[in-house]
Amino acid sequence: MLPAVVKLCCGISYPHLRSTAGLQRTAVAVIGQEITHLQGWGQLQHHWRIHADLTCDEPKAEDIKPLSAKDQLFYVQKGQEAMRKALSMLEDKEGWKVEIAESNGDVICSKVMSGARKVFRLEAVLDTSVDELHDLLFVRVEEMHEWNPSIQHIKILKHVGPETIVTHETSAKTAGNLIGQRDFVSVRQSCRQKSIVYLGGAAIQLDSLPPQPGFVRAEDGPACIIIQALDGDTRKSRLTWLLNMDVKGWLPKSIVNQALPQSQLDFTRHLRRRLTVGSSHMTNCTLHMTGHN
Repeated sequence: MLPAVVKLCCGISYPHLRSTAGLQRTAVAVIGQEITHLQGWGQLQHHWRIHADLTCDEPKAEDIKPLSAKDQLFYVQKGQEAMRKALSMLEDKEGWKVEIAESNGDVICSKVMSGARKVFRLEAVLDTSVDELHDLLFVRVEEMHEWNPSIQHIKILKHVGPETIVTHETSAKTAGNLIGQRDFVSVRQSCRQKSIVYLGGAAIQLDSLPPQPGFVRAEDGPACIIIQALDGDTRKSRLTWLLNMDVKGWLPKSIVNQALPQSQLDFTRHLRRRLTVGSSHMTNCTLHMTGHN
């Protein structure tokens, strides 16, 4: 089935990546056959949630029709391509410079890529499992605005398969935000190899969803997040996040290069708060069920 084939096609292990040229050609051919066996769109509709408070335009009707095998393969390949490019950036150890080192151990480094764009790498340790982070950051991505005030909404436009989705994201309007509101249309890919989860993504164009009024259509990626258990401790996870973004517009690079790493710190802070709240809720539920006050 497709999930296993996608993992095969990723063929990745961070920090030592394997060459996958021959593997990719074989796996892509297999994916073309497997996609025809995907379950119908109707069986995926229970994942589809419509937010009643959206302020942006809704996708057109044709955007929620079942995808053809050709379109499914296209999005899967785009997701895998974004993953490979992002991991290649992380694999190259040359040129990284420390931007921010927090007292809690979070570190952000930057590197100047071709075209003079800076990418940023966050390293953080979180008190949660790999599975919970994968659930929050990929499976339940549409709920992200509930705990991250920087996001106005994220909506899944296309469920391509269990490990590939296409999303529309808008940033929230906040006081003092020099960059202003952006929106993104991205393909997102999930891939697991043993105890490590890889989340990759990149911008993609959809004719049915042009740039929204009041927003600048920014481009994300190739970018990725790597989640792995910390030294065998399943209660802690190391998160590595490569942020690679073109915010578009007419902003000076100096402002953008200050705002992007700060957005990583803010995101991580909100994520930790969400994990703390979730942990407290589970503890209270357990105490209630066992009859403790």
